[in-house]
Amino acid sequence: MILTMRDGRRADTERRRQRVATAIKSAAKNGTPLSVSAIARQAGVDRTFLYRHRDLLELVHAAELEPAAQDPEGGSPVSRSSLQADLANPQARNTRLATRVQQLEKRLSQALGAQAWRESGLGAPTDIDELQRKITRLEQRHVELTAVSEEAQSDIAAARESNRDLTRALNQRG
Repeated sequence: MILTMRDGRRADTERRRQRVATAIKSAAKNGTPLSVSAIARQAGVDRTFLYRHRDLLELVHAAELEPAAQDPEGGSPVSRSSLQADLANPQARNTRLATRVQQLEKRLSQALGAQAWRESGLGAPTDIDELQRKITRLEQRHVELTAVSEEAQSDIAAARESNRDLTRALNQRG
């Protein structure tokens, strides 16, 4: 009885393997999608069956990479990998364009922010050079006035000293 069950299981596995092989050939010939799920569905088996039988899984993957059947109008064969390469280029371009758009949005935001800051009157005046020249002139004037003030303080101190000396001299005569 055990031998009969084992033989039955082997026969069932062989029938399923044949259905998978037929499904792969049919899909490749008809140009239908080649994937593990699609082949399993078409063959009426579970996907795990394909994963347990590595040779069948390799057949599916090999069929995915082979060019599709010739176009009846005489077009060139198209493989999955060539289509993926054709898709990768626009995707990379889209990524570059999205990055560029973000950069431009950031620059526009900064420019509009700077413009709003200037128009609000809160920003720095536009004629900074004139203000710098004015600061320099005022600093020079401050140095000059400080020197004049120090000289006047010195003169006042000398005059006070003279005044004290004269007052002392008058008081001593007295």
